[in-house]
Amino acid sequence: MPHRILILGGTTEARQLAGKLALRADLSVTLSLAGRTESPVTQGVPVRTGGFGGVPGLAAYLEEAGTALLIDATHPYAARISANAADAAQLSGVPIMALRRPGWEPVDSDSWTLVATVAGAVEALGEAPRRVFLALGRQEVAAFEAAPQHHYLIRSVDPVEPRLAVPVATYLLARGPFREADERALLVEHGINVIVSKNSGGEATYGKIAAARAVGIGVIMVRRPELPDVPSAETVEALAAMVDHFLEPVAERGV
Repeated sequence: MPHRILILGGTTEARQLAGKLALRADLSVTLSLAGRTESPVTQGVPVRTGGFGGVPGLAAYLEEAGTALLIDATHPYAARISANAADAAQLSGVPIMALRRPGWEPVDSDSWTLVATVAGAVEALGEAPRRVFLALGRQEVAAFEAAPQHHYLIRSVDPVEPRLAVPVATYLLARGPFREADERALLVEHGINVIVSKNSGGEATYGKIAAARAVGIGVIMVRRPELPDVPSAETVEALAAMVDHFLEPVAERGV
């Protein structure tokens, strides 16, 4: 019987990992999505959508499904989901691994202001009106209603509903990857003088960081949250190579 693997996804790497593992006849892969994106990219493997009901619900699911391995491949800022996954794995006795995309590091000519939270980013914008590119996703932008003096450019995969209660906001619907040249053109077209971003890491959305450097504007960067200390890898290939190590003890128990 194939080993059942549950991947908590929502990232490009999660989809890539699921596709890579699904090629193996000895594995049965299910990808779980939170359901926050209205039109997710086709995943190529069986998909489960929606929450589990916290730690007890996820632990129960893992046990009932006969899951041999749980893989946390969620977004680097999905701290609550990652914490729940680690706790549910411990509660159920199911091994867990994590795919942890490395964050970006500032280089020469970058001008980053590091903040701990999105609320901190709002405060870091200051009182004087600025033209701000919010590259955070629609879940986070409501906090900027506290600073209505700024002009906002807001990009998201799905529409921001309700729209921000601010005098000036422009909305763009787009899905990455985003090229540096296109990002530079976007910044110039809208007269942007500061970007607010999470340190998501990866190449798909790095274009805006490189573009900010090229045009000489600052980035207010929201630091990554603390995540559980579980076995992890930085790339799809490295994690896929580690899977058998975590499945061997399960096979020995006859699960």
